[in-house]
Amino acid sequence: MSFDTQRVARLAMIGLAAASLAACASRPKPAGPAAPQTQPTQPMPPAQTPQTPRSPVNQGPLPGTVQDFVINIGERIYFATDSYEVTSDAQAVLAAQAQWLNRYPAVRVRIEGNADERGTREYNLALGARRANAVREILVSQGVSASRIESLSYGKERPIDPGTGDESWAKNRNARTAITDGAR
Repeated sequence: MSFDTQRVARLAMIGLAAASLAACASRPKPAGPAAPQTQPTQPMPPAQTPQTPRSPVNQGPLPGTVQDFVINIGERIYFATDSYEVTSDAQAVLAAQAQWLNRYPAVRVRIEGNADERGTREYNLALGARRANAVREILVSQGVSASRIESLSYGKERPIDPGTGDESWAKNRNARTAITDGAR
């Protein structure tokens, strides 16, 4: 080999080494052990990482809120025509209301007695008052402090169903336990 050929060969080797170093410097180092240079004949299954089960997200109302009372307990009971007698179905709702109110002693309520549109204004106000007082007495008998409960009659002045007929009237003959203070 001649001197020029050797010189060109050396320069080529130096250039090749410099290019190799530059290429290695720009690539990030692998995080784990070096990957094999040959490709496997079958694809590798994806890595299975154990997953911790997630607890379900509670999307219901927060305990102790008005929404909790209305949705989970029930705020309203219904009466028969011209009656303020609390039915057995209504007794169960009032027992749940009393339990809830005893669990949250800062909550104050107003029992709102209502009547359907039939009858005079005076008669329906008196009937609504008797319904509200019947509910109040049951709550007090189940441990709710009387000082936390007020009662009020709306008579036929605040119907929940403005229609006329048996179905509408049945909805309007009710007593509503409305939270007035102390809920979250």
